[in-house]
Amino acid sequence: MLTPQEQFMKEALTLAREAAAAGEVPVGCVIVREGQVVGRGRNRREEKQSTASHAEMEAIVQANETLGTWRLDDCELYVTLEPCPMCAGAILNARIRRVWYGARDEAMGACGGVTNLFMEAFPNRPALVGGILGEACRDVLSDFFAKLRGDRDR
Repeated sequence: MLTPQEQFMKEALTLAREAAAAGEVPVGCVIVREGQVVGRGRNRREEKQSTASHAEMEAIVQANETLGTWRLDDCELYVTLEPCPMCAGAILNARIRRVWYGARDEAMGACGGVTNLFMEAFPNRPALVGGILGEACRDVLSDFFAKLRGDRDR
């Protein structure tokens, strides 16, 4: 039986797979309030040609619209890849109370992979839990990049 955290991460993984199918780096995100998903996002940088179209940013915008507020202090965020500095900043500004992530990002991670913005003296820092369905999250990324490298070699 899956924990609620694993179930929400599975929803984020579904979004990551949708991103991969669209040719985007496979990252998916859901934002949850009181056990209900209020925001969903997946990477859309290529589709929108927008630097800010990361999964977390898309999910935050949708949660803001759904709830009618920029304050997400009663929400939790589930994302398949550790947030980058831009997304970590948005999470801090949205006042999200807890972040659950799957795979660590050793290149751009701002929650421990390279640095940890959530350990700095910002107000309203979220609790952080990594490694939720970590292997499945890493596999989606590895498969995407292996296919991308294989296509380039042809």
